[in-house]
Amino acid sequence: MATTFEASELLTIAAGTGSAVAGGFYVAFSAVVMPALRSRPAKEAVETMNAVNRHAVRPPFLTIFFGTAAASVAVGINGVADGDPKGLVRALGAGLYLSGFLLTVAYSVPLNNRLAMAPLAEAAASWPQWARSWTRGNTVRAMASMAGAALMVGGR
Repeated sequence: MATTFEASELLTIAAGTGSAVAGGFYVAFSAVVMPALRSRPAKEAVETMNAVNRHAVRPPFLTIFFGTAAASVAVGINGVADGDPKGLVRALGAGLYLSGFLLTVAYSVPLNNRLAMAPLAEAAASWPQWARSWTRGNTVRAMASMAGAALMVGGR
């Protein structure tokens, strides 16, 4: 039984840490990168954002993004199965990370794809609206990830 507890504990720490790392990445983007891009000419900002998005689809970020999602599913299932208040807090935290994960898949990635596929002049013309919309969604996933991390690790 101690081995199961230790594995569950390690999984929770991994999911909570991954959620915090992802959340920190999103916070940095909303607080630093997007304001810097908005200060640049629109065509330059679009080209830079498209380059950033191409670089995001690589093992370092994808490992954190998908690995944390998988670990969060397990933490959520274990937390509900435990049925105690701390388990439910961990499950809530896992659910928060997963909500940010789903927001990325359903909202941010399609938005990024539309920006990348649009002719540069068209993308540049819509840049201010695109950047506002993307930053709002990104800030929501940042808050969900950070709160999820706190609840998963704090619910231990």
